Amino acid sequence: MSLAQQLRWARRGTAYFARKLGELPDAGFDAPTGLPGWTRRHLVSHVGYNARAIARLVDWAATGVENPMYSSPQARAAEIEEGATLSVSALRALAEHAAVHLDVSWRDLPEDRWNTEVRTAQGRLVPATETTWMRAREVWIHAVDLGNGASFVDFPPDFVDALLVDITGLWQRKAQGPALLLAPTDRDARYRVDIDGAQPNVVRGSSVDLARWVAGRGVGDLKADEGELPELGRWL
Repeated sequence: MSLAQQLRWARRGTAYFARKLGELPDAGFDAPTGLPGWTRRHLVSHVGYNARAIARLVDWAATGVENPMYSSPQARAAEIEEGATLSVSALRALAEHAAVHLDVSWRDLPEDRWNTEVRTAQGRLVPATETTWMRAREVWIHAVDLGNGASFVDFPPDFVDALLVDITGLWQRKAQGPALLLAPTDRDARYRVDIDGAQPNVVRGSSVDLARWVAGRGVGDLKADEGELPELGRWL
């Protein structure tokens, strides 16, 4: 994935999330989401503060001074909870202004600093280029989590492909979950997770339905060669 491509995904996803958020009436912010324990207030709070957290990584790359996403997992959770108590207008402003700030940070990052290593909230050292992909995942998938009409069907096809590569690659690195072979019916591609030499269960369906399933957002029209779809582990 090129940096330019990842920036396009992040910016298009930001616009998509903003549109779905703009269509959401104020009275709908207290409704629950499919994320355990989170209302839409929590979700919007998270998306806003996530932009600020990623901007800190971009600042780290720009200055060379360590600037972590969060001081601790507890601080991240507390920030989201506190943000969820804001007024609806303040939550909308948070999501909008934090996204603009992040985009400006990307715009102003010198070309020779994009490969500077920074540390994600999961503890991985990655080049600053990875921040664009991190944000793209957040805004596209959480737009669906808003429950306001967003769908994986709306995702750019090349982003769907990249999402399948990313999630199966993570499971492969961690040796996590069942052995799988994802076989899209609309692509000449295969996504494999090998676990301890086990024979992979082949799961077939559209790329969109496969991406929705591995991201933990529903099943769609999928078929497994071994009958029942296997239970999947957590992604992030």
